[in-house]
Amino acid sequence: MKQLSIYLSITLLLLNCLPIQADEYTWKSLFGNSLSEANYDPEVWSETNGVLTATKDEAIWTNAEFENFELDIDFKTDEGTNSGIVIYCTDIKDWIPNSVEIQIADDYYEKWADAKPYEKCGAIYGHLGPRQEKVVKKPGEWNHIRIRCVEQRISVILNGRKVTEMNMSEWTSGTVNPDGSEIPNWLPKPYAELPTKGYIGLQGKHGDAGIWFRNIKIRNIKVKSTLD
Repeated sequence: MKQLSIYLSITLLLLNCLPIQADEYTWKSLFGNSLSEANYDPEVWSETNGVLTATKDEAIWTNAEFENFELDIDFKTDEGTNSGIVIYCTDIKDWIPNSVEIQIADDYYEKWADAKPYEKCGAIYGHLGPRQEKVVKKPGEWNHIRIRCVEQRISVILNGRKVTEMNMSEWTSGTVNPDGSEIPNWLPKPYAELPTKGYIGLQGKHGDAGIWFRNIKIRNIKVKSTLD
């Protein structure tokens, strides 16, 4: 009995000495501590007190590629903001036709009053407008967005409302959306053919309007062999 007790004590001691592995399905910072896991120009992007912003229309990218994930971000617009969150990017130097962009915009700005549905905040740019417009808050207020990506299925929850859902497999044309609307000619690749793994990026300052981000985090999603 004494030998068994000693054996158990040694076993517990060894187990306690083993390194604890982080759960790959828990939330983590998208760009790491102090942007240590980001690919960006420090002359353009800066982080102060946890708030990330840019001085030019230049994106900041992850160093790693992601697939099957949830992305959670707070953002704040300026008057006239036109920005975006880029996913599934396979070419960061030529990202526009080689990725999917979730639009961030100041829907209250007069210039965008006649914008197409797919140019509104929460839209999948150039392809699918949100179910409801002006869910985004007015400039100067913080918004919360969560983007869920499981293979070809993308959903966007903006300020607690599911505004956009897409199954990329339905976008078989590079010129016309399933609803008959035209796709901008700078987005010629059918979404049904795009890879569903790539870099994630945030678009910078567009024109004179700024954009701010904070609490930028991501977690992987376990995927079944067959989607529900």
